[in-house]
Amino acid sequence: MSLEQWFKKGMDPDEYIESMEQHKENLLHVYDNFLLPQDEAFFNKLRDKKLRGIVITEDWCGDAMMNVPILFRIAQETNMDIKLLPRDQNLELMDQYLTNGTARSIPIFIFINNDGEEVAKWGPRAKEIQDFIDNSRAGLPDKEAADFEEKQKELFTFITKAYRENTDFWDEVYQSLKQALS
Repeated sequence: MSLEQWFKKGMDPDEYIESMEQHKENLLHVYDNFLLPQDEAFFNKLRDKKLRGIVITEDWCGDAMMNVPILFRIAQETNMDIKLLPRDQNLELMDQYLTNGTARSIPIFIFINNDGEEVAKWGPRAKEIQDFIDNSRAGLPDKEAADFEEKQKELFTFITKAYRENTDFWDEVYQSLKQALS
């Protein structure tokens, strides 16, 4: 399938949000509270490119919960059409965008032009967020340890709270997306 066909297959943002069961409230919190910087030159350049976005995501993904609403804000400001595809129902596309050639990490943002050609890709995380995750995971016990699952669950709760509340993270995501789109 072409990227144009994948785009047409995707859900509109409102449809995606309505379908959410796990991170809907958190996604809407980030969306409602993230303020785009005054960046008119970038926004005008993006408007002129007339890009569209394909988002590979899942409702349960904390990274998507933080990153997707920031993309929504950029898209709203620049009249960019966004379509969302659940990763697990679209593995054929996902497997073309593996992280490090092996991981089905999400979200992945694929930006296409009017001809349906890829012009940029972003995801699953901004570098600073990846560093935060790596440092946070370093404190986990070995996977064979009796308390690994409990500690991992605590870590996921901590990360979700950080993603929801740390506005510096949101700014890092914005800057990383801006770099990918410039």
